[in-house]
Amino acid sequence: MAGDFDTTQLRDLCELIVDCPHSTPLWTDQGVVVLRNQNIRNGRLDLTSPSYTDEAHYEQRSRRARLREGDLVLTREAPMGEVCMVPKTLRCCLGQRMVLLRPDPKKCDSRFLLYAVQSSAVQNEILVNEGTGSTVSNLRIPLLEALPIPSPPLPEQKAIASILGALDDKIELNRRMNVTLEAMARALFQSWFVDFDPVRAKLDGRQPAGLDPATAALFPASFQDSPLGHIPEGWTIDPVGEVVDCVGGGTPSTAEAKYWEGGIHHWTTPKDFSSLQAPILLDTDRKITDAGIARISSGLLPVGTLLLSSRAPVGYLAITAMPVAINQGFIAMKCNQRVSNYFMLNWCQTNMAEIESRATGTTFAEISKQNFRPIPVVLPPKAVIAAFTATVARLYAQITANLRQSRTLAALRDILLPKLLSGELPVISR
Repeated sequence: MAGDFDTTQLRDLCELIVDCPHSTPLWTDQGVVVLRNQNIRNGRLDLTSPSYTDEAHYEQRSRRARLREGDLVLTREAPMGEVCMVPKTLRCCLGQRMVLLRPDPKKCDSRFLLYAVQSSAVQNEILVNEGTGSTVSNLRIPLLEALPIPSPPLPEQKAIASILGALDDKIELNRRMNVTLEAMARALFQSWFVDFDPVRAKLDGRQPAGLDPATAALFPASFQDSPLGHIPEGWTIDPVGEVVDCVGGGTPSTAEAKYWEGGIHHWTTPKDFSSLQAPILLDTDRKITDAGIARISSGLLPVGTLLLSSRAPVGYLAITAMPVAINQGFIAMKCNQRVSNYFMLNWCQTNMAEIESRATGTTFAEISKQNFRPIPVVLPPKAVIAAFTATVARLYAQITANLRQSRTLAALRDILLPKLLSGELPVISR
């Protein structure tokens, strides 16, 4: 029945709780990883953009304790309550505004504690501390140590962690698969449309690697001069604004309920893109009504539209998996029979430095449609783009399927979490 499990203060479940050094690390281009708040989201450590320090400062920051496999790292502010587990083989130290939790293996399973801290009950206790800092909310160590944590017997902790962990392991596997699939698409684009490998092979009298005869025949065997240097014979250079239809969006007055209340249409801002793990948009935080759609010049954009965030920040990219309206923070590219959204997605990724260089603004960088449209695109014949699209479409279809499955698994995990932690859903017969 619900509420079977007692709670225990966090300090009594841990053999070690260590606050971070209250100093800024010496940042280096390589060395030992320094964990930062932005690396910890949704119970997972994300080292996509790692930060480093040197050996001397690693030793200094590890003076009180060295992080090791199975330790938890909890953020104390900006934001409070994000938590992750230190993985095997990672050598790292604490940045600022975080604390090390080392569960006592005789009392508490590390992965169980990871889920317990993420539970709504514990998170609500953490949020009670909103406003305790002078400028930002701060979870003070005495309050952290006193957090009430559900504490079933150790065998049940391990069983609960195993159930929830299996779901998270599959979500993580899907994420890694998507990284590989996206890298494959990027590699093909780089080979065909940047390095021109098939053309170079034919120029050298070789069969292009990995291409069947029909696909290889689509590529010429020579180059021509262009303002951008040598490009394959017969290919053209056109402004991106003539290749795709570029449109913007808007934000209907948020004070007008008729634009928002009961909305059924997806409406997106760059904020929705900040947590995307692949360039596919499946959902939005807000919905908008028919009346709201009527207030946006670009209206409801079709499935498959490529969105590029034009400010705050410049450079988020995603293809829409559903019709969507956009705010003013995007350039939307409606692709046509000339090019595909997959081609343009990879073109934008490859040319992001050029796109960013055309951004202007004193408060924050922004690229306007006026500055975006003239960027030149090296365009192959339609048949070459069609061959590329047919190949990578399978990759992006699998990416989308993995994302949908992970959303379902995450929803299931979130439903099970409170039921398992409360004892409402027993995992061991008692």
